[in-house]
Amino acid sequence: MKHFYTVLIVLLFFGFAPAFADQPPYVDTTCGSWVNDAWVPNGNCPADTPDLRHDTVSGTITSVSGHLVTLQQATRTVVINDQPALDNKQSGQVAVGRIVVAHGFWQHGTFFATAIY
Repeated sequence: MKHFYTVLIVLLFFGFAPAFADQPPYVDTTCGSWVNDAWVPNGNCPADTPDLRHDTVSGTITSVSGHLVTLQQATRTVVINDQPALDNKQSGQVAVGRIVVAHGFWQHGTFFATAIY
């Protein structure tokens, strides 16, 4: 009986192993595009959810630390991850004092900019 439980535990572990693996990064260009500051899905991906939502964020850059950019808005400060925009060569010069509009998506509470204008 002990052998049975050992086999069962091993099967359960390896059966759930893919759930523990890292998810591939989301790439919004496979799901749609931005047209005049509006997200236009192309039907290749599910609709936005609370965990993944397309949006724009605007403000004045107050700090840059690697791929993290801090924006000051009227009532709050937002830190965005601009790595997708850097990868797409769609960020322009990211410098303190620049007023920007960032297109991208919120994923699990973090904003990822895919383009910065």
